[in-house]
Amino acid sequence: MRSRRRNIKQLRQFAAGAALTLAVLAGCAQLPRRPSSAQAPAAAQPLATLQVPATPADRDLAAQLMAGEFALAGNHLKEAAQAYARAAALSRDPRVAERAVGLAIAVNDADLANRGLARWTALGADAAGLAQARAQLAINQGNREEAERQLRALTATGQDGWRAFGRVLNGARDTAMAGALLEAVATPERLSPKDENLWVAMSELGEKLGRHAYAQRIADAALQRFGGAASYAWAAQLKLQAGDKAGARALWGKALAKSPKDARLRLGYASLLGELGENAEAARVLAAGPQDATTYAARAAFAARADDKPALTRLYGELKKAPPDVRDSSRYLLGQIAELIGRDAEALKWYEQVPPDDEHAFDAAQRSAVLLDKAGRSDDAHALARELQQDYAGDPARQRQAYALDAELYARADANDQAAEVYTRALALFPDDTDLLYGRALAYAEGGRTAAAVRDLRRVLELKPGDVDAMNALGYTLADSNQRLDEAEALLKQALAKKPDEPALIDSWGWLQYRLGHLDQAAQYLARAWGARKDPEVGAHYGEVLWMRGEKGAARKVFDEAHRLDPKNRALNATLQRLRP
Repeated sequence: MRSRRRNIKQLRQFAAGAALTLAVLAGCAQLPRRPSSAQAPAAAQPLATLQVPATPADRDLAAQLMAGEFALAGNHLKEAAQAYARAAALSRDPRVAERAVGLAIAVNDADLANRGLARWTALGADAAGLAQARAQLAINQGNREEAERQLRALTATGQDGWRAFGRVLNGARDTAMAGALLEAVATPERLSPKDENLWVAMSELGEKLGRHAYAQRIADAALQRFGGAASYAWAAQLKLQAGDKAGARALWGKALAKSPKDARLRLGYASLLGELGENAEAARVLAAGPQDATTYAARAAFAARADDKPALTRLYGELKKAPPDVRDSSRYLLGQIAELIGRDAEALKWYEQVPPDDEHAFDAAQRSAVLLDKAGRSDDAHALARELQQDYAGDPARQRQAYALDAELYARADANDQAAEVYTRALALFPDDTDLLYGRALAYAEGGRTAAAVRDLRRVLELKPGDVDAMNALGYTLADSNQRLDEAEALLKQALAKKPDEPALIDSWGWLQYRLGHLDQAAQYLARAWGARKDPEVGAHYGEVLWMRGEKGAARKVFDEAHRLDPKNRALNATLQRLRP
């Protein structure tokens, strides 16, 4: 039985039939002929007694075509196939018969397909179209011999025949038979000795159908016969799939040398370099050659990963001077790059220029709110966040993000009560949303409302049992408030079992050990967490444990480093005020 997904795919395939239906229907309509001078006018007939002969629906071409289209619109492929079979019998248009055959094959009705093929042949079907349909039907029926015969006939028609051959095998239900037919028909002896792309396409199809040896054999032959950019690029992809990244890199380099201005090749090579961690080199490869919005965006991504500020600065200047259409479509990207190189005021201007219908309009508005807040214009930032909440009321995902943004801006300013209030308003619209509950719990915890934080985190774990972040947050909150330490220990053990190398979890476990009075264990775990992630709050924990162990010199060094990272960190400053190191 065909799945709904496959039916939908077929529906798309046949959607173009509406135009055909209209064309055929137009041919069905004929103007009444004027009576000739030799004909005597008929006697006037009173309107009340006018008789119009009715055509039975099964003999009405227009009715059958419309029935077929209505069935397709409702995704009733079998009914559509039957209606088009009746229409094909009535019509002298070969396009109707061709469509009837396609639908019959789609629903795997061999009887309808054979009747349609006979009608299509009688109306003058082209040889390639018939061979393609007969091959599809044979594959559906498991008749490999007939399928091979038809596919050989199809490919003998030329380049278009080979394209159709690929479509037949790519859409076959029986991939094993499709693979066998590929190897039988698309042999090196039958492939065009002048068409490199055909060889590459057949190798790609072989790989997709699970015929890896065939794919490699054809790829190697193409490389030896043609040695063009397409052959090298595909050979590189096969190397990459086999796990040979060094070999893939060498082949990509040769492909690019063959066609250095090919943007697709440069993007492929850059992606490989990115996988190898060579992000700066990836950006350099993309910079050499013609540029468009895609290459500019990829260059920015690779340069950002490499933290290459000079490259980003050069790219920013280059993109500002790009042709107007490229520059205007890259306003959001210009804002991102400006942020990355520390030009916040310019970034804000670029974000404000992103048009409302741009796919990045929402993201640009979010970044604008963050930059406004960073510039000390917190009222404007919150106003923009509230505006987004209203503007995206019809888009639940983005509306929820707008509420989270508003709350996060309050949290950054240590206005935790206001942050919790925003989360509460959001939860009225999105009850039991775990991300919103988690965010409110953190706001409650930071504001000293431990009981409320614990309640929200327990609810998150009810909704998402075993969630590592929630277990960590609840375990840490209990440990930090020095209550129910046995429960905190159980939660953090479970979380660490799932993510033993996560610095946040290691920090929480170390802090719990401190609360339990296990200073040596606490120091061991917190040293690991601090080494893995230089976070001011982790530094505050580690420094305090060192201080309490009497290692005051080492503690001061950790405190100083943490303070340099974030002089305004609330947890760190509270620790420093309490210990006065």
